[in-house]
Amino acid sequence: MNEDPAAELGGLAGESYLYLTTTGRRSGRPHEVEIWFGLHGRTAFLLSGGKDTADWVRNLRADPACRARIGGRTFGARARILSPGSEEDERARRMLYEKYQSGYSGDLAGWRDSALAVALDVE
Repeated sequence: MNEDPAAELGGLAGESYLYLTTTGRRSGRPHEVEIWFGLHGRTAFLLSGGKDTADWVRNLRADPACRARIGGRTFGARARILSPGSEEDERARRMLYEKYQSGYSGDLAGWRDSALAVALDVE
């Protein structure tokens, strides 16, 4: 990564997907998922429609260290579950909804409002 990770990440904001690699909480093996994301500074925001039942969320709760691959670039990161109603939680919901709603055939408002918001702080 170059000297300004926020600038490098900002250039990747238009990518469609983030590839999140977590460590399996039982297996200890890498587990990768393709997921929608939003970027703000050095933080990637994700929404889990499955909330706490999603494997990737359960893995991050067990070990918040992870990797995020965007547009061919891979970054080390640390995950945080956002507090509902916090400024970051609202930012995550707004960013992802605005980024993906126009290209989606259904209404993402229910997902936006009910999903669990997660932040990945790039290290």
